[in-house]
Amino acid sequence: MSEEALATLSDIATEVHARVQQHFSDINPVVSVRRNMRTSGIPADAMTIDCLRTGKRIILVLHDQMPGVVSFQFAMVEGEAGDAFERMPLAELTADLLYQWITEYFQSAAIKN
Repeated sequence: MSEEALATLSDIATEVHARVQQHFSDINPVVSVRRNMRTSGIPADAMTIDCLRTGKRIILVLHDQMPGVVSFQFAMVEGEAGDAFERMPLAELTADLLYQWITEYFQSAAIKN
């Protein structure tokens, strides 16, 4: 996986994190870059964005075999990710789109007890 693609994704997430914290006091996204897939023999890097208040997670994966593509899934912090990831060109994952995903997904449905 290109370090450039991971850097691009990280830059977008950093910008969005700051915007979300400015506009939504009830959402404090926790962003993590996970490179442990490589130690398991999977040539990919992942980023998770968690909302501890709701227990929701957005998973973004960059696979070496699919340069320029990001796979994503809306999931829960508890439990394993499913197999059904959607894909889109990384160039289409803008800060505005990620901001929309975070604010809409993390605010929808019941709050985790």
